[in-house]
Order: sequence, then structure tokens, then C-alpha cells
Amino acid sequence: MFTKNKQKSLEINQQEISAIIGEGYVFTGELSGSSVIRIEGKIIGNVNVEGGVILGEKGIIEGDINSKSAIVYGTVNGNIKTTHLEIKKSGNVNGEISTDTLEIESGAQYNGKLNMHRRPIIAEAS
Repeated sequence: MFTKNKQKSLEINQQEISAIIGEGYVFTGELSGSSVIRIEGKIIGNVNVEGGVILGEKGIIEGDINSKSAIVYGTVNGNIKTTHLEIKKSGNVNGEISTDTLEIESGAQYNGKLNMHRRPIIAEAS
């Protein structure tokens, strides 16, 4: 009768990660791409990735994120605009969030303004 829709969460986790910025690396500038990226290092600038962003526990983004979906284990000092966002217990977000769906684990930190958009509900044909 009741089902929990985890499809959005699974999409990013099931996609192949096409780029990794490793721990200890610092990237300065705007980062753009079309598939999923995992960030373990530090980005100083905006991240515009269509597929998805996975920010590791030691990862830091000093700028805005614009992506279809994002999972935050690390620290974001900037705004996030996405369709689906997960902030894990080690995650820390300081900035405005604009999303359709949001999951925040107990222990995560979030400071900022939240704008949630409701997707239109489409009735299934019987």
C-alpha cells in the first residue's frame, strides 16, 4: 500500500563516476561536466554538473553547486540548486538550498535558507 520511493537516491549511486578529484588536490575555477563526479579534495569555485555530485567526507566546495542530484558527506560553503539532495551525518552545508526533495541524516549541519519545489503529482492510470 505504501511505498518509499528511493529511485532518486539510487540513480546517482548506480551511475558510473567519470571523474574524481582526490584528497589533497585543490581546484580553482568553474567545474563543469555532464556525468557524475566524486570530490574528495577542495574546489574553490562553482560546480555545474548535470549527472550528479558526490562530495566525500574530507571534500570541500567553496562555491555554488548546480546539479541534478547531490550527496554531501563533506562541507559546502555556497548555494545548492538540485532536484534531489542528501546531506549525510558528516555533511555541513552553509548556504541556500533549492531542491525538489531533501534528505538530512541526524547529525548533519545545515545553516541557510531552504526553497523546496513540489513536483506535480501525476495520477497513475488504473
